[in-house]
Amino acid sequence: MRFVGFRFGFLFVVACAAMVFVACSDKKVSGIEIGNPSLAFTADFSVDYAQVSNGSLAKAASDNEPLLLDSFALDFYQVRSYSSYYVAVNIDMSSGVQIWPDDDMSDSSLRVSFTDASVVDDAFKGIDLEDVGYLKEMGVLFRPHDDKDYVVGRLMVKGKYVPFRYSLSWFKNFELRYHFSQIERVSDSLANLSVVFYPRYFADGVDFDQVMVAEDGVAYLDESRNADIWAKLNQQFIPSFRSLRYGFSNAQGESTEAYVLDIWEGIIGSMSDNTISNGDFSKGFENWILFNQFEGESKASVEKESSGEHYAKIQVTQGGSKSYSVQLIQENVALLAGKKYKCVFTIWSDKAGQITARIGAYDDYVTVGFQKHVEVGTSGKSVEIEFTPKESTPFARFELNLGKQVRTFYVKAVKVYRLQE
Repeated sequence: MRFVGFRFGFLFVVACAAMVFVACSDKKVSGIEIGNPSLAFTADFSVDYAQVSNGSLAKAASDNEPLLLDSFALDFYQVRSYSSYYVAVNIDMSSGVQIWPDDDMSDSSLRVSFTDASVVDDAFKGIDLEDVGYLKEMGVLFRPHDDKDYVVGRLMVKGKYVPFRYSLSWFKNFELRYHFSQIERVSDSLANLSVVFYPRYFADGVDFDQVMVAEDGVAYLDESRNADIWAKLNQQFIPSFRSLRYGFSNAQGESTEAYVLDIWEGIIGSMSDNTISNGDFSKGFENWILFNQFEGESKASVEKESSGEHYAKIQVTQGGSKSYSVQLIQENVALLAGKKYKCVFTIWSDKAGQITARIGAYDDYVTVGFQKHVEVGTSGKSVEIEFTPKESTPFARFELNLGKQVRTFYVKAVKVYRLQE
């Protein structure tokens, strides 16, 4: 897992893979548009008592919930986006781009209530989310109002609800990073971020029957009262927002970064799942990028064999000065560090010669999977490369570097799958 240059912040740009990549089944493609559409956005904040939710509305509590929230609010103070880019940018991509607040509102924050289902739109009306990059994640940043900020509600203790007060004093600030697939596209010009807190994950595995109730009838959960239970809840508090990953600083200034395990497991999939999307090109060029640079020029089409299989035809019309002057790319390849993988693809060309196949990072271009020179002949050849990723990432980049010579390539059946649990 890599959070290089991680810092707290939040931006919002939304673009589903099928939305930003040009699909071109059986059609010529002179190039692929790079960038997200121009979008406005809203945000809502709520509590959901269900185990899993795909919507943005709060779900009502059942009669036997272990924990009920009556009052829960945080200071919401920043939005960032994390994107890959195909043009020169003078930003640290691993730190993202702050889109709210702007420089004129640098100290702005909003008090948002999860129990009252706050909705934010007016504050963001002036934000234009047009961007030259592909969205990876959006980050939202929060902090307790002060060291006396509390979550108030009721706990089920020995069959009866008891009022509780959970102190947020352990947290200085935190960022939730949502995967682009977790963001709702409302319309062609509007997207919505739902930041939802799930009490069942917060309370999971906590034995509230062990809670000591004070003389005033309230269960205080803080550093001095019910400290062990408070510490357990502190571990589960931020993952209960169900973002892909998160980072936080505690009151002592110590920082922690982690994935929300079951969300992460959903991204990486099961063993033998193909982590390349549309690897058979049956959906045209959806999820693929054909990129030209350094005097390289190319065009592409997706064609169909008599067997029904599809393949990509990449015509390099000007080789350029580098092997990577022409690239066939797919991003968002999820990998687990230390686990053996296999990359398989079939390729041939009208002229025999060498290409480079690679799996690297999107934000600093370090090789995280493999880099290998591949000899390409004039008849179909299945290439198989086993590798062990150096780090876990949901956003590795698969590349076939096809530049330097004028020639035509044919590519099909691209797969990257895990060989080890």
